Amino acid sequence: MSGSVTLRSLAAHDPEPIAAAFTALGWTSKPVAQFHDYLTEQSAGTRVCLVAEQDGTFAGYCTLLWTAAYEPFRSNGIPEIQDLNVLPRYRNLGIGTALLDAVEATARQRGNRVGLGVGLYSDYGPAQRLYVRRGYVPDGRGIVYDGSPVEPGSTISVDDAAVLMLIREFAM
Repeated sequence: MSGSVTLRSLAAHDPEPIAAAFTALGWTSKPVAQFHDYLTEQSAGTRVCLVAEQDGTFAGYCTLLWTAAYEPFRSNGIPEIQDLNVLPRYRNLGIGTALLDAVEATARQRGNRVGLGVGLYSDYGPAQRLYVRRGYVPDGRGIVYDGSPVEPGSTISVDDAAVLMLIREFAM
């Protein structure tokens, strides 16, 4: 990584500048309210939200949900990594890897597995490859759309709600 990268917990002053960074990219799916919700959940101990900064400037974030939104993970006590995002100008510098290292280490404090969902279209290609390199494998339940399994013969939109759920088991 070039420059100084630091990771820290989401703080009260973060929601507005983080949302603004995504708005500047034309992303409308990262509103200020989402980051306020993350703060509330972090305070309640239900979510961990780590922020990455490079040389003091916001570069990305990642969250870990202790009780997974995805039912098969939830019923098996598998925490779920959600919402890993690194701003485009900070990609390929190791920031996503540093965020994943940190949330995986946090997940390891409570168990030997962690899960996540990855999108299916080409924008997710780098993430798909990263997760496979890190040892994530499909959970074996097929495609999920908006949290529900996709039944054979169904038609879905291939958008951000269509994901393949992956699990990583840590060596004990």
